[in-house]
Amino acid sequence: MNKDIASLARKIKLIILDVDGVLTDGSLYFDNQGQEFKAFNSKDGHGIRLLLENGIEVALITGRESELVKHRANNLKLSPELIYQGYRDKLPAFADLLKKTGYEKEQIAYIGDDVIDLPIMSRVGFSIAVGDANWFVKDHSDWVCSVKGGKGAVREVCELILNAQGKLDSLYAAYLQ
Repeated sequence: MNKDIASLARKIKLIILDVDGVLTDGSLYFDNQGQEFKAFNSKDGHGIRLLLENGIEVALITGRESELVKHRANNLKLSPELIYQGYRDKLPAFADLLKKTGYEKEQIAYIGDDVIDLPIMSRVGFSIAVGDANWFVKDHSDWVCSVKGGKGAVREVCELILNAQGKLDSLYAAYLQ
């Protein structure tokens, strides 16, 4: 791991995730009745659980509104106060999140995939783009995942942060007991 990236990741106490294109592959599925479907990656979910179990908070800020996102957040045991849906302009949600948590920008990471994410990405201590993010977003990120959104990119970031904080080896060693 790059020394500078490890230094950024070591400070993280809160990670903010976009949903479509980060927790999902960005595809939107609708049936004939307009019912929406999304696919979430279980490996990403386990990575999020590992963060939560190790004192790192997880928030969602998404431009769309979906009961599926609410259900997934509940399934992952994310704090409902840290879930923001329907924020095409994500900065008001970010400002509210800063007020609620009291974290400094250096303690916050954000994972995004498209230009709508850049206003927050430019304000956090560690900005991350998924592997299939828009080229402009990649160019303005501290780190780019090797994995695509919805395909394990979030897990890759979770492991990077936990590794930088010296927690990953012991967490994984526990699975061998």
